[in-house]
Amino acid sequence: MDAELLHSPVVGLTEEEEADMSDWNLPLAFMKKRHLEKIEGSRALAQSWRMKDRMKTVSVALVLCLNVGVDPPDVVKTSPCARLECWIDPLSMSPQKALETIGANLQKQYENWQPRARYKQSLDPTVDEVKKLCTSLRRNAKEERVLFHYNGHGVPRPTVNGEIWVFNKNYTQYIPLSIYDLQTWMGSPSIFVYDCSNAGIIVKSFKQFALQREQELEVAAINPNHPLAQMPLPPSMKNCIQLAACEASELLPMNPDLPADLFTSCLTTPIKIALRWFCMQKSAKLVPGVTLDLIEKQAWDLAVDICLSQLPTIIEEGTAFRHSPFFAEQLTAFQVWLTMGVENRNPPEQLPIVLQVLLSQVHRLRALDLLGRFLDLGPWAVSLALSVGIFPYVLKLLQSSARELRPLLVFIWAKILAVDSSCQADLVKDNGHKYFLSVLADPYMPAEHRTMAVFILAVIVNNYNTGQEACLQGNLISICLEQLSDPHPLLRQWVAICLGRIWQNFDSARWCGVRDSAHEKLYSLLSDPIPEVRCAAVFALGTFVGNSAERTDHSTTIDHNVAMMLAQLINDGSPVVRKELVVALSHLVVQYESNFCTVALQFMEEEKNYAVPSPGNTTEPGNLTPVRDGPTLPRLRPVNSYTNIRAATTARNLNKSLQNLNLNEEGGPVTFSPGNLSASSSASSTLGSPDNDEYLLSFETIDKMRRVSSYSSLNSLIGVSFNSVYTQIWRVLLHLAADPFPEVSDLAMKVLNSIAYKATMNTRPQKILDSGSLTQSAPASPTSKGTLIHQAGASHGANRCLSRCSGSPPIPGVSSSSLTNEVPKPPTREAPPSRPPYTPTLGNQAPPHSHQFSRTRKMFDKGPDQMAEDGDEATAHRNFISVALQTGLCDWSAKYFAQPVMKIPEEHDLESQVRKEREWRFLRNAGVRRHSQRITQRGIARLDDQIFINRNPGVPSVVKFHPFNPCIAVADKDSICFWDWEKGERLDYFYNGNPRYTRITAMEYLNGHDCSLLLTATDDGALRIWKNFADQRNPEMVTAWQGLSDMLPTTRVAGKAFRNCSTSRDSRENHGCSGLARRVSIYLDRSKQGGAGMVVDWEQETGLLMTSGDVRVIRIWDTEREMKVQDIPTGADSCVTSLSCDPQRSLVVAGLGDGSVRVYDRRMAPNECRVMTYREHGAWVVKAHVQRETNGEIVSVSVNGDVRFFEARTPDSVNVLQTVKGLTALDIHPQANLFACGSMNQFIAVYNSNGDVISNIKYYDGFMGQRIGAISCLAFHPYWPHLAVGSNDYYMSIYSAEKRLR
Repeated sequence: MDAELLHSPVVGLTEEEEADMSDWNLPLAFMKKRHLEKIEGSRALAQSWRMKDRMKTVSVALVLCLNVGVDPPDVVKTSPCARLECWIDPLSMSPQKALETIGANLQKQYENWQPRARYKQSLDPTVDEVKKLCTSLRRNAKEERVLFHYNGHGVPRPTVNGEIWVFNKNYTQYIPLSIYDLQTWMGSPSIFVYDCSNAGIIVKSFKQFALQREQELEVAAINPNHPLAQMPLPPSMKNCIQLAACEASELLPMNPDLPADLFTSCLTTPIKIALRWFCMQKSAKLVPGVTLDLIEKQAWDLAVDICLSQLPTIIEEGTAFRHSPFFAEQLTAFQVWLTMGVENRNPPEQLPIVLQVLLSQVHRLRALDLLGRFLDLGPWAVSLALSVGIFPYVLKLLQSSARELRPLLVFIWAKILAVDSSCQADLVKDNGHKYFLSVLADPYMPAEHRTMAVFILAVIVNNYNTGQEACLQGNLISICLEQLSDPHPLLRQWVAICLGRIWQNFDSARWCGVRDSAHEKLYSLLSDPIPEVRCAAVFALGTFVGNSAERTDHSTTIDHNVAMMLAQLINDGSPVVRKELVVALSHLVVQYESNFCTVALQFMEEEKNYAVPSPGNTTEPGNLTPVRDGPTLPRLRPVNSYTNIRAATTARNLNKSLQNLNLNEEGGPVTFSPGNLSASSSASSTLGSPDNDEYLLSFETIDKMRRVSSYSSLNSLIGVSFNSVYTQIWRVLLHLAADPFPEVSDLAMKVLNSIAYKATMNTRPQKILDSGSLTQSAPASPTSKGTLIHQAGASHGANRCLSRCSGSPPIPGVSSSSLTNEVPKPPTREAPPSRPPYTPTLGNQAPPHSHQFSRTRKMFDKGPDQMAEDGDEATAHRNFISVALQTGLCDWSAKYFAQPVMKIPEEHDLESQVRKEREWRFLRNAGVRRHSQRITQRGIARLDDQIFINRNPGVPSVVKFHPFNPCIAVADKDSICFWDWEKGERLDYFYNGNPRYTRITAMEYLNGHDCSLLLTATDDGALRIWKNFADQRNPEMVTAWQGLSDMLPTTRVAGKAFRNCSTSRDSRENHGCSGLARRVSIYLDRSKQGGAGMVVDWEQETGLLMTSGDVRVIRIWDTEREMKVQDIPTGADSCVTSLSCDPQRSLVVAGLGDGSVRVYDRRMAPNECRVMTYREHGAWVVKAHVQRETNGEIVSVSVNGDVRFFEARTPDSVNVLQTVKGLTALDIHPQANLFACGSMNQFIAVYNSNGDVISNIKYYDGFMGQRIGAISCLAFHPYWPHLAVGSNDYYMSIYSAEKRLR
């Protein structure tokens, strides 16, 4: 191999070849946001922008210590020096008049900012005057804020002891005033302004005294006898703001061009001082004519002069009025920041000005557009805009009737509510919801804007009764129903979510929906091509039936209809839909709890009475007695990723085998009790549950119920008058509890176990089998409506409950210690039986536990011996689910509006890292194709050079080369191992998550040309998709679903798969089976547990996945829509053993277990799509392959070794080749015209297209090379001339062409 080939981005391609790479046109499967990120909402924004209980400054103390005409002794002033105080020259008038004028001016300057405050001046005061002033203002202000302004320009500087200076009565001395005393008089909350030299000293002293006060408060609180506790408690100074003019070591500026109270001027007259400062700078020289004199005389009148100066030309010449360019220039600067800036940057300085411009009609449209673009940068931008005061502006604008503002305002409000949903109350209070109702109802508004409007309305009605009522009165339901069929998928999704939220726990809206047939109109969305839309429809229907109001016969009938419509989604291809389905059905379970308890007990009776063959054991056909497994522990998987795969560690994979439900430790029968239902898991931790809780019903129990109910006479036993719907929904939940996606099964397990707990631990159920009572008219509404459904708690609580009900200690199960190869130990604590064993009742006998309950007790009352343990029970049993059980999909969907929507996606940004990585991968792919094509075109004479061999952790059953990386995936029964076949290293090994009695039968690489995913198919019909494998990260399940729903493992017991070929001589003659075929069939049965399992074929070009196996159909899945698009009947009674498709001709070729090869055209109707059937093979077809060319041939091989070539339009084979006998595995190279056969007789034969053997491999390379094992699987590389071979001796080897060719 060329080692550098897979790392070079150029690989010798010309520019034309680079531009014509086909990989760019291939779609990607399972790469949507729902696959790449966790389905959960964003963290709620802390409402820091809201001023909770806005505090007012109600009183202001103006303390001026100027002593005009006398300079303090510790300050040496320059000459000339700054003299202006509040823009007054104190030397221009008498000292007393100057002092009064300055005090009056300072008050006016403050009144510009707070005109309603109470102002008190204290001019050149004494200590007593300051004390009287401060205590008076604090007494009147109560809990509001007081401002203390101190001007100390005429007194000495503050002292290090924390003192400022005032005067004595005769103005002959400077008197110190302690900051500690000032704190006492002023109290809290307060603002202190210090305009004096060395003001920083006051700040430091203030902090020290405040800390001292806090310590005194703590001492008094801890020790009431302390002397401090006997004194009046000092006020806390926590809510105080200090503003100081300079540092502790600085003097005030003395520049004569600036006022002496520069700090006060900056606070109270900022524009005036800013203009003066501007004129003093050198940059001011660039502006001609702007002088200090101009500013002094005109100031803001300049704007008026500019406007008035235009009047003569406007009147005489009719010229247009020229607006001031200031705001337009600020908007331009803001636009430049938005357009040219990088992501990590400081916030724009123009944002506050943009908000001011919103008030101007001239600039409003542009300002809103720029504001929307800013908010689109992300939640941080929304938070910043809210913090600077955007909210009242955009709220006020909702009163505008201008249509041109609608798209902008809807966009801005969608951004705000996506980040902070608490604004819903403000909108309803100001009737803002009416604005968005009108936008949603406007058919001329683009779908994107209507989508944002309905999102806003969905936030307004979310868990907010006032919003629900307001929107209901605004006809929101009818407006939404009119848009359910809109072609815009995001609009359909949010319309459904909005409907689900408006009638959630709001009965008036629900009945309004009933009158408008809302539930029936929502049914159409259950088959929507977009999974998120289907999920939203399930959510809406779930809240529709989850209303807690009392039920009438009419409403119960509606609930039943909705439930049965929802049940059709049981095999939806998207796990987000199925998760929402479980939650929706849980609402129904809560509403009709007593009915489901009755059904649950009946199913548990059936599970006990019917013996089901364990799928993991080999039994004879018809024998229903399970054979106990040996005491083998699960194999420890030596990979670091084991515990990190959610799917791998669920309870169903760690519990003891199914036989523990039927046999006790001594092997004898166990008396049935509800407690014994969880015997296999009661003593072990169920790692799959979210909180490591114990489940009353283990996975094996639920799985057995599911399989029992498929052939039991359950309906006839329970009665169909009102239980049939509950029976069907219970079956749906049982099916969902076995879902291959862990999050779905976890939710369903919670719902099932909650009802099982209610039915067995805490209830007195109605008579179950009393046909007289059940066939009569039963109450339509639940007899006992529960709002919370409880679970069995920790293991000791579960064991206590189990022993109570069963009268015997729990059976020990396999604990999680099995993962560390420890021998599981039985529980050390055995609770004494408190009740006799539970004996199943039949006919009209008393129901379970009837001897412990009086007949007058309520349905869910506790038994007499439980009354004393109520408190204990409350702690032992935690809640499983509640009415508010959610999947988080609605909140996750709302994140779309919080994230940037105008930004170019990374994959489309030519300079992004994602794009560069894709370019590298596609260049690499083109190089692999080009180089491998040169090798195959030369012709391959031999293919026996062993380039890789290693022992796999499990017996290889399926092998698959990655098309472009030097990586190979090897599956055993339930795990996948990845090898680097160039370096000979194992990359990863992880558990697939399939149940114990199932096996992996097929694998495919999806998106192999780009971001690769691995698909695994198991013989129970489940499909799982994995990512992050074969690298440094932990494997993660992307999605999983039930690809084939009819492949119950109980139908595949050994000896059945080939009984058509072995029951009699006539059948052998009819099917052409020879003795060899019989031996091969037995071999296949023993190695693969019989049957074809599940077979798949993948079309990357169309995103279609073909599935079949031990069923009578070929099911086609559209991975883009994640739903079944077609079922093609095979027209045969035997299983499908191989699938191959041709996307160009829309052909599907299937090889079958009866030896036939059938060709289907998927464009035709189901009853017409089978266009050709070839019956030339006499036995099981191992491989059927269609060449992906215009007139590509069909190649098929049977276990007898006969290779047949067909043309799709001819009824007979055009060529026949005979290969080895006893064939167990075969693959065909798609490029090199080679095919390889693996035999049960421990050898591999490689043939060319003429049928000539080019290689015959029997031994591994090396000295004393041992004989290879019986071949279990083999596969060619899609491009390179490499053949991977797995055998029953655990070894995995790869053979290639001669080195000189490579």
